[in-house]
Amino acid sequence: MYRYDRYDQELVDQRVAQFRDQTQRFLAGEIPEDEFRALRLRNGLYIQRFAPMLRVSIPYGLLSARQVRMLAHIARTYDKGYGHFTTRQNIQFNWPRLEQVPDILADLASVEMHAIQTSGNCIRNITTDHLAGVARDELVDPRPYCEITRQWATFHPEFNWLPRKFKIAFSSSTTDRAATQVHDIGVHIVRNAAGELGYSIYVGGGLGRMPMIGQKIREFLPQAELLSYLEAILRVYNRLGRRDNIHRARIKVLVKELTPAKFAQLVEAEWAQIDRAALRLTDEDIARMRAHFTEHPYEANAAADAGFDKAVANDSAFASFVKRNVRDHRVPGYKIVFVSLKAPGVAPGDITAAQLDLIGDLAERYSFGEVRATHDQNLVLADVRQQDVHAVWEALRGAGLATPNIGLLTDMICCPGLDFCSLANAGSIGVAAEINDRFDSLDHLYDIGEIKLKMSGCMNGCGHHTVGHIGILGVDKKGEEWYQVTLGGSAENDASLGERTGPSFGRDEIADAVQTIIEVYLEQRRDEEETFLQCYRRVGMAPFKARLYAAEQTA
Repeated sequence: MYRYDRYDQELVDQRVAQFRDQTQRFLAGEIPEDEFRALRLRNGLYIQRFAPMLRVSIPYGLLSARQVRMLAHIARTYDKGYGHFTTRQNIQFNWPRLEQVPDILADLASVEMHAIQTSGNCIRNITTDHLAGVARDELVDPRPYCEITRQWATFHPEFNWLPRKFKIAFSSSTTDRAATQVHDIGVHIVRNAAGELGYSIYVGGGLGRMPMIGQKIREFLPQAELLSYLEAILRVYNRLGRRDNIHRARIKVLVKELTPAKFAQLVEAEWAQIDRAALRLTDEDIARMRAHFTEHPYEANAAADAGFDKAVANDSAFASFVKRNVRDHRVPGYKIVFVSLKAPGVAPGDITAAQLDLIGDLAERYSFGEVRATHDQNLVLADVRQQDVHAVWEALRGAGLATPNIGLLTDMICCPGLDFCSLANAGSIGVAAEINDRFDSLDHLYDIGEIKLKMSGCMNGCGHHTVGHIGILGVDKKGEEWYQVTLGGSAENDASLGERTGPSFGRDEIADAVQTIIEVYLEQRRDEEETFLQCYRRVGMAPFKARLYAAEQTA
């Protein structure tokens, strides 16, 4: 993984010292609240309903065991003993004291981490496929390109005060596991007909208010021109993006109003004027960055182990875990192990200090000292020998981290909602718990099959509800919590926005509504192989809507 050089470390250390001074002056009354707000947001510090919230950057979701243990230390020392993984592969701490935040940032800096650009109208954390480097359907490892982009974007003087926040995601696999088409820029690493490596560029995706699917504006961009083309896109947006209306300030609005074709023309014109030589990536640049992501020393004879198959055959609980939470690795004899942060009774994405310590230990012992955070709020140990999977499972199971539900209904994405967020209109964690209780039978979950439920407590859409197979949005109606439901969304290759079922449901009705949707699906599907999304796209909204609102139609 990428390791800081002295320039990286000096930059982060200087930012810690700077923010420590700013915080002390604010607490002493020397900096007014409105001025300090911009300073704290530049360091990932929000003010939530009950306390500050610190969002820590995890570039492209990759963590070392040492960094995971530091996150455990922070949770234990400065918070209430836990953290919360987000849909941008970051982690948030919801209860730090303002005067201690500089100390947290200093601790983070000691393990090559920071909270820079996790908030504010700037380029946010660069994200990618959580299976980068180990996926069988991958063209090349996208992480070197993510790191190149991260270094270009950090403190970029021209793009540090954009009209609105800006998000970039990379994919290099045939399956898009990074939700690239719902980002401001989605970069697909591809090869052209001549076998040359380059990129397809998507622009104008985004969720929240006015959700939109990104549009392809360039079929093939040569590998060397990544930064110059990104710069051209950002310049057009920075110049033409709206700053008078926060709800219409995202690049997706600009692309829609101009049309993708016109926006592409403006980008190409801007790109023609840029000094590309200064930003062009040489083969040496790319090779140097790839050297940080060299292949681990995999054992050549790992596939000879027979114990894994025997354990699956002899232990039904382990077999269930393998079926749902273990994936094939591109190297024979190794497996990819998902750590579920969606256990019953736990807010999706939450993890305790003790669990973080355990993950760090397991990573160090079994997975070359690395952990990945996924955009759907789970973790991954990506390089486990198959002979070690059973031992990893036993350790995870003992810590409540082995719920075999990856990709199932209870593996839901969920924002903190009213429990923490000052922007939320409705609760989401409590609703998630009720839905979990309804479908707590794993046998029933397996019968239902793959389904992605995503829930947000407000229109900002941090829970990605608009691209859920089932999406739930919390709304406020005269001080009461209500929930809109959408069906048929997707954030993968076949990206689509969900369609509203109709009128919203009350707080005491939403779990029943989800159950009804599942019942209709099980009745309508052709066979057990047809997924919820496939079924919905075949039969449409009508049968779901008829059942959901049957009482109203007969009244």
